[in-house]
Amino acid sequence: MTDRIRLGMVGGGNDAFIGAVHRIASRIDDQYELVAGALSSTPEKSRESGAALGLTRVYDDFKQMAIREARRKDGIEAVSIVTPNHVHYAASREFLKRGIHVICDKPLTSTLADAKKLVKAAEASDALFVLTHNYTGYPMVRQARAMVAAGEIGAVRVVQVEYPQDWLTIEQDFKQAEWRTDPARSGAGGSTGDIGTHAYNLACFISGLEASELAADLDAFVPGRRVDDNAHVMLRFKGGAKGMLWSSQVAPGNENALRIRIYGETGGLEWAQEDPNYLWHTPFGEPKRLITRNGAGAGDAAARVSRIPPGHPEGYLEGFATIYSEAAQAIRAHRKGEAAPADVVYPTVSDGLKGVQFVDACVRSSQRNAAWVTL
Repeated sequence: MTDRIRLGMVGGGNDAFIGAVHRIASRIDDQYELVAGALSSTPEKSRESGAALGLTRVYDDFKQMAIREARRKDGIEAVSIVTPNHVHYAASREFLKRGIHVICDKPLTSTLADAKKLVKAAEASDALFVLTHNYTGYPMVRQARAMVAAGEIGAVRVVQVEYPQDWLTIEQDFKQAEWRTDPARSGAGGSTGDIGTHAYNLACFISGLEASELAADLDAFVPGRRVDDNAHVMLRFKGGAKGMLWSSQVAPGNENALRIRIYGETGGLEWAQEDPNYLWHTPFGEPKRLITRNGAGAGDAAARVSRIPPGHPEGYLEGFATIYSEAAQAIRAHRKGEAAPADVVYPTVSDGLKGVQFVDACVRSSQRNAAWVTL
């Protein structure tokens, strides 16, 4: 690849887990080259992290970076925003208004007000906005989505999605736990914002449905915790389908157990993130059928985002890489003044707004004793 997209990064310094994930993902399909960064909340840490990555263009803060990169002939074309949630809006806005494409980690923002402002900023910009809900990049998730759209399970009736973890079962004080349990940085939602938004996005992405109402019962089981660590949510979708969502970070024995089941008039589908290369399809009245990634029964939607032969696992990093590669196709089309190919799919700022609306509705509902509220 001689025409790599020049990429910058905001956040993602030496002690940040998700920054390394994004850097690896951006390089898996050889579509990007990281050339600049504002990698930490302090200039000293940013320079230290930049040196470790071999970057020659390291900035003290994201505004300085946006201004200077926009002036360079060889400036960045896209930027990855991998900071805590409360920085997403301000950082994204600075790059969008200078025509630099934004690839932002989820959730979109820490507050609904900021999410709405970011939507306006994205709409006013000529640049693209991509949200890294990485699970939408898994081949068998794409397979399930295509099967639902093709009517292979009939009209959807029921969506069951869950995302339990156990890492916050007790109070934790290391960096990743510390900011995720601080409402000033994470937002009002804890498990709902961190992993519930993934579950909600996946439910809507595969089913093709949009929720209209929800009833949520949120808890902070760990004493003193200021955000939820467990959520039970009932969903009503437009058109009459119903759903249930469980997100928890206090479920011992669960590491990253995202799972979804979708049931229609003529069949059902089931997919689990910890076993991501398999999709179960059960036509009503018939035996369950196992569809494997790049195997018999897998279609074009899955094949176009698969990289290796069946039997070799693809998962978390490749899911992120798919989002980056879809974004790369869209960016290259944008260079030519063209729309991206029709089969290019990635979460947008609109999907991000829906995620923050989901968190906001969960909090409102729970404060009213799990009353039904509109999204």
